[in-house]
Amino acid sequence: MTIPNNLSQHDLTQRIKTKALALGFDLVGIAPAQGSPELTFFERWLDAGYAGEMHYLQRNAERRRDIRQVVPGAQSVVMCGLNYDTDYLYSTDCGDPDRGWLARYAWGSDYHDNMQEKLRQLQAFVAELVPEEVASKLYVDTGPVVERVYAKYAGLGWFGKNTCILNKKLGSWIFLGELILALPLDYDRPALDHCGTCTRCIDACPTDAILEPYVLDSRQCIAYLTIELKGSIPETLRSQMGHHIFGCDICQDVCPWNRKRTSTSEASLQPQPSQVHPSLAELAQLTPQAFKARFRGTPLERTKRRGVLRNVCVAMGNSGNHAFIPLLETLADDEEELIREHAVWALARLRQAGNDATPGRRIS
Repeated sequence: MTIPNNLSQHDLTQRIKTKALALGFDLVGIAPAQGSPELTFFERWLDAGYAGEMHYLQRNAERRRDIRQVVPGAQSVVMCGLNYDTDYLYSTDCGDPDRGWLARYAWGSDYHDNMQEKLRQLQAFVAELVPEEVASKLYVDTGPVVERVYAKYAGLGWFGKNTCILNKKLGSWIFLGELILALPLDYDRPALDHCGTCTRCIDACPTDAILEPYVLDSRQCIAYLTIELKGSIPETLRSQMGHHIFGCDICQDVCPWNRKRTSTSEASLQPQPSQVHPSLAELAQLTPQAFKARFRGTPLERTKRRGVLRNVCVAMGNSGNHAFIPLLETLADDEEELIREHAVWALARLRQAGNDATPGRRIS
């Protein structure tokens, strides 16, 4: 693919970046469509079993290793970032054990639709600039692309020790999406690591999922346990999960780079009242129909009622609140075996805590 005569490579690059920002993206950078040491590490990470049951990461391994197998002739990856932070408290400031915690990214509508529409418009813009047909594909966390790697080489941010992409301005509250192009563009410089000697994310993880800087064992991560894991949560980890019912923000909440906050203006990413720190008692009583009505169009649809109520049972078991026992007794007879199992565990935990507690005091 060649650049049109009326545009230099530099001009084309700048027009694409300007358009991306005009579409509402907060960050944009361009990386070369080539291999990197991080992609080799990703394969070793998979081989170590750290992906757990996320078998989709194992599929298309060759395509993840070489993005040119995703888009033949690919030369550039336009990486775009969208801030999703809002001016609500962090999970580390909301310790009410009677209310569940949903990861910040799940407070609004499903971000995939928002990001994909913006990227489709960017793709159409490139097609207008370059009359000759340009092979391209766009993804938002849905394709065989290790997005964080290209985000680093596009200058959007560096790998934090918690493995999230960190940006000096936006911290780690960033959704990533990409447009892969069979088109030569100017590339940005890779972002430099600014974590220094800080280990706050590692020290704060309740389940010790960050084995060492930049190495996460997903099988121990609360986000994995509450979202990706479809079956039973290992009993050895349940008591460490606190009140988390969908994802976890702790390693990001404690990060110094997230102290300076910039709230998103995207309407679809504004928190829905039902999503922020919801009542465990209310969630425990959701019928299948009520669950669909409440969480339709949100990320929680992915985990379905059985997954969310499984997590609610664990959170109630960790709450120390004896008043949850009647609700858990009802859930112990739920039609879903997964919910029944975790309700029985939570009942045993609360009753044991009650036997050990001082009379007249809240179980904790």
